[in-house]
Amino acid sequence: MKNHYQKAKFLLSSPSLSGCPPDEGYEVVFAGRSNAGKSSSINALTLQKKLAKVSRTPGRTQHLVFFDLGNNRRLVDLPGYGYAKVPEHIKLEWHKEMSQYFDRRSCLKGAILVMDIRHPLKPFDRMMVEWCVGSDIPVHIILTKSDKLKKGPATNTLLKVVREVSENSSVTVQLFSSLKKHGIEKLSDQLDIFFENN
Repeated sequence: MKNHYQKAKFLLSSPSLSGCPPDEGYEVVFAGRSNAGKSSSINALTLQKKLAKVSRTPGRTQHLVFFDLGNNRRLVDLPGYGYAKVPEHIKLEWHKEMSQYFDRRSCLKGAILVMDIRHPLKPFDRMMVEWCVGSDIPVHIILTKSDKLKKGPATNTLLKVVREVSENSSVTVQLFSSLKKHGIEKLSDQLDIFFENN
């Protein structure tokens, strides 16, 4: 799968679960707050600058976006969440849809939870971890924008997050920088595990 992620192609975009592809094969979701660097992480992983659209207005994209990897495998870019300008009714609908997605989507094999290293484990992040753990979905946290901190503080933050999630053996953590292309190989390795391609 090492070069497989670079072959990712846009499949479809849906505002609700009713428009998702058939519940078969394997899916791994990318979830995170609207300004955590989720789209940039997908683009860095796939070496495609414009695969996942980076919005200038955080929270603007409210669709599930599916990317085809071939062999009935997909990456899913979930709607960003937590930005103040998103209307409350949209937040409530998003919460309902995502709860159902994690509870009912049998092809969901793992979640990449994207957090800004300067603001990790916000209430939304903890909610996502709880959703995944409650649904027996393994979680891999990537602490993005790690280039914004010096090596010492970045390592300290990594260790702090690891300690906070250590009670859940299904949660792993790494540093990541889309700008510096740091952590891509480790992320690829984790995705290989999720997609059962060791």
